Amino acid sequence: MNPALAYLDAAQAILERIRTTQLDALERAADICANSIAQGGLVHLFGTGHSRIPVEEIFPRHGSFPGFHPIVELSLTYHNPVVGANGQRQAMFLEHVEGLGEVILRNFVLAPPDSFLIFSHSGVNEVVVEVALGAKRRELPVIAVLSLEHCLATPPRHSSGKRLPDIADVTIDNGTPGGDALVTIDGLSDPVGPGSTIGAVAVANALKCLVADRLTRLGQPPLVLTSSFFVGIEVAARRFEACYDEYRARIRRVYGCTERRQ
Repeated sequence: MNPALAYLDAAQAILERIRTTQLDALERAADICANSIAQGGLVHLFGTGHSRIPVEEIFPRHGSFPGFHPIVELSLTYHNPVVGANGQRQAMFLEHVEGLGEVILRNFVLAPPDSFLIFSHSGVNEVVVEVALGAKRRELPVIAVLSLEHCLATPPRHSSGKRLPDIADVTIDNGTPGGDALVTIDGLSDPVGPGSTIGAVAVANALKCLVADRLTRLGQPPLVLTSSFFVGIEVAARRFEACYDEYRARIRRVYGCTERRQ
């Protein structure tokens, strides 16, 4: 088979797996997120490595709305230099350093009604497990998005002996097979074409749509970052400013600030 078609077929299978097996988990996760946002709280988003991609997919971008708080730690996610200063070796090393997760959380004021949404393909690396444990200690519900097949076949690495599904209130399977890469090429010993980003981003956007629906039915329709394609340049520009202002107001508390009336 043409390798491109093989990849597209495998990617479609990931989406179908999410569609047929994960709707209940998505609904339960949406209840948690909508409850946080409706009460003036935040859904904190976290992921290391390439799991920063679904974090930034949720907010800010067109079709998204305030209420989600992306936490992107550059020391764990800044991959484009590859080697040298800020290289991939350092980032991959830091993913396994116990204590770093709590240091990251210490920068924020975290309390109910907030919640945490954590992306990780393997669900076992020390930092993501520690962030989940820290969120639970702060009495925040935790949602985990990962490859269940990969996670359950991988020994725990954190000293607690826990994987993300052992901690999370809701676990959503990103539908990707263990090992991530999807396509086998004749004459090439290693598979190519990772699929976890497709699964994680699909989950992120499906969840975002469910949360928007819940907030709207609660009488709190979200303020959406909307493309000028839909509303024109001037309205889109005003909407962006209003969204950023609402986001700023929402996150002031987690940085130890209080909103002042203007």
